[in-house]
Amino acid sequence: MKMEYEIVTLEEKIAVGIAARTNNASPDMGAVIGGLWNRFYNEGIYAAIPDKKNAKALGIYTDYEGNEKSDYTVIVACEAQSVPQTGAYTVCKIPAGRYAKFVVRGDMVQAVAAAWQEIWKLDLPRTFQCDFEEYQNESMDQAEIHIYVGLKNLSNNG
Repeated sequence: MKMEYEIVTLEEKIAVGIAARTNNASPDMGAVIGGLWNRFYNEGIYAAIPDKKNAKALGIYTDYEGNEKSDYTVIVACEAQSVPQTGAYTVCKIPAGRYAKFVVRGDMVQAVAAAWQEIWKLDLPRTFQCDFEEYQNESMDQAEIHIYVGLKNLSNNG
């Protein structure tokens, strides 16, 4: 499967949600990330986040300790207009900058997992600062997900 993508420049985003630490080699990575999504919706966290910018959910990967094989923080969140006054949430700023944008369609879990497997094989000039998934709808089997991979600013061609 050839992964098509476009290079986009994004403004900084404020994301508000819940977080955990994991890594791709961890046998419980899927349970950690799945558990966050479960809590996010089933414990009313999504519904309670104030000042949401839109209805889209975000899966954010940040605070890498080097590369995709190292530990990172995963945050399940929504984009918000402002930082909430309560400390009940994890707040993350998605940095402004260049991203490779991938559009994935299909089963929400399987399509995203398969896409990341392919993205990791690409020779992208990644920052390993912040990558994220933006869920365009709530359909489990007909999902549309935009995956953004943070890219270094290349001075020579772009």
